Formats: sequence, C-alpha cells, structure tokens
Amino acid sequence: MAMQQATDFLEESKALRSLLSSLSDADFETPTQFKSWTINNIIRHLHVWNIAADLALSDEAAFGEFIAKMMAGVRGGRLPDAEAEYLGGFSGQALVDAWAAQYRDMTPRFAAADPKQRVKWVGPDMSVISSITARLMETWSHAQAIYDVLGAERIDSDRIGNIVRLGVNTYGFTWKNRRQDPPGPMPQLRLTAPSGEIWEYGEPSDSGVITGNASEFCQVVTQCRNVADTSLDVSGEVAHQWMAVAQCFAGPPQDPPVPGTRFRKGV
Repeated sequence: MAMQQATDFLEESKALRSLLSSLSDADFETPTQFKSWTINNIIRHLHVWNIAADLALSDEAAFGEFIAKMMAGVRGGRLPDAEAEYLGGFSGQALVDAWAAQYRDMTPRFAAADPKQRVKWVGPDMSVISSITARLMETWSHAQAIYDVLGAERIDSDRIGNIVRLGVNTYGFTWKNRRQDPPGPMPQLRLTAPSGEIWEYGEPSDSGVITGNASEFCQVVTQCRNVADTSLDVSGEVAHQWMAVAQCFAGPPQDPPVPGTRFRKGV
C-alpha cells in the first residue's frame, strides 16, 4: 500500500501551487511576515530541501555532497542566499514550475518506499515516513506566510492531522531541545478537525487541556502564530508552558513570533 503521507505531501504542495498560479513574477519579491523572506525565498527554501529529502532517500552519497555544499554557503551568508545560489537564481513562475516538477517526481519514490527505512538528514537520521511528513509540515507552515501576505483565506483539509500528530510526538523534543525536562505529562488535546471530527490525544492530568481549532494548534506548534493570536482554549500551567515554546520542527530552539506580528493581511 502506498504511504498516505506521500499523497498528503503532494496534495499540500498542489494547494500552494494553486495559490501562486495568478501571481506575476514581480509579486514573488513581496516580503512576508516570516523573517521578511520574500515569496521567492520561501519557494526556493521548499524546493531546495525537497531536493535534499529526495537525495537522502535515493542517493546517500549525493546527499552528503549536497549538505557539504549547502553548509559552506550558509557559513558564508544567509540561508536564502545559499539556496538562491544553489538553484542558479530561479525565481517567479519559472521557480514554481521547477519546484512543482520536483515534488511530483519525488512523491512516487516516497510512496513506494519502506516507511521504516532510515535516511540521513542534517541532524539525526530519520525514518522515511518522518522525512516525508516533515516535508508536508514545512510546505504547510511556510505556505502560511504566503497566505497571510496575500490576504488569502486558507481552507485546510484533514491532511493537517499529520501535523497535529507531529506536534504531539515532539512534545518531549520541545523540552529536550531546550535542555529542560518536560514539566509534566503532555496536556490533553481536544481539537476540531477541518471536517468537524474531534481529534483527541493524551490523558486527563494536572498538566491541563488544550481545546479548539486543529489548524490553530498546527499554527502554534509550527510557530506560524503566537498562541495569544489564536482562539485556542489553554488551561493548566504545563499546557501554557508548552504552547509558549512548542516546536515541532528540527533545529536549535526557536521562540514563536511576538503576539500581533503574524496575521492575514486585510482582516
């Protein structure tokens, strides 16, 4: 059976491409609220690391060469500059076409792979299913900055269940990454999916309860939003502590955006 996460990655990528389809090449130089990255910066970032994940699956030696080259570029300047150099300056709709060709080509390879196979990454090795889930999460979370700057309404699907589970599975990582012990068991979650289904995780405990919209939970654990800018109902000290620093993505610890700095333009 094909891995569902690969199909979900493809569909999330296609949703973002649809959003971009009416933009002019000049529009892609619009800065977003994410580190002032332009839309070009974001699509280059997604494209480059999709290539990296594909190489990690199919050609470990080539992946090693990619990482060496990319890290040398990063040490010499900003990550977006290194990514632009790697792609030879692709921008605008030509960049979108190249990114789309890559995500279409890699999806069948991930769908057919053993989900438990280990693959290399920038940090620790990971399973194939974790790798493609991470690509889905990155696509969804970085797309939020584009929806926001364009003032476009986002209609999520239950594909975001993958990101909810990633948020749940990285509860312990959030604290370990900060060299801290978890302050208690993971708080219980009761989230409303885009379909209206109720998703529940965790057990009742003194850690508290988080209830509300599953899309907003995903925005918090991916640090697209400060929890103060959502309608999530957070009760319990541990629940408040988690939502203040939740991080479902790899890399050094990062803090969420300051309240009021990430929002949909025109709303």
